[in-house]
Amino acid sequence: MDAIDISGDVAIVAITLLTVNILLGMLMSIKYNPVRSWPHRRVNTLKLHNWTGYLALAASAIHPLIILLSSTAKFHLIDIVYPINAPKQPWINTLGAGALYLLAFVVITSYFRFDIGRFWWKRVHYATYALFVLYAFHAILTDPTLKDAPLDPLDAEKVYVELCILVVVIATVLRARFALRQPAPRVHRPKQPRPARRRVLA
Repeated sequence: MDAIDISGDVAIVAITLLTVNILLGMLMSIKYNPVRSWPHRRVNTLKLHNWTGYLALAASAIHPLIILLSSTAKFHLIDIVYPINAPKQPWINTLGAGALYLLAFVVITSYFRFDIGRFWWKRVHYATYALFVLYAFHAILTDPTLKDAPLDPLDAEKVYVELCILVVVIATVLRARFALRQPAPRVHRPKQPRPARRRVLA
């Protein structure tokens, strides 16, 4: 197993963690209670969501760096950081780099979410869906051997990535349907002060 194979394995770990992270985020958004529902145990979903995000970021960053150890890929550090002129699949690798930078942005802003405020942090956090799309295209289109081989959608790794994408798409549709079925939020009107009673003089 050479550096390119190890890099591909780390990429599979990264997209697995990212998939789990997105699913946990959706469960948290609908206030899923693991005590009342499956697995009927106390599970700190927030902590799991945070750690899968940190680990996904670490795996996504390590994945391209391992390629630098390959004697055949001929990648340099600048090709990892700014892959537009990379020796192999520059535009596909640019999608992966964009996903990595967006993931770093989401993780860092989540760490400072209390300083940013819930309103802006929540809108920034939606970038997770955009980075997953970039990551998905990168994972599907890239040649794991870096030899510009034609795309094989039935390759075992590609099938796994396709299943991850399918799970996220189905979960997103179900989440959207859940949101549409919820009643409109009640508008709380400020209570009007009662008029002062007039004293009747005897």
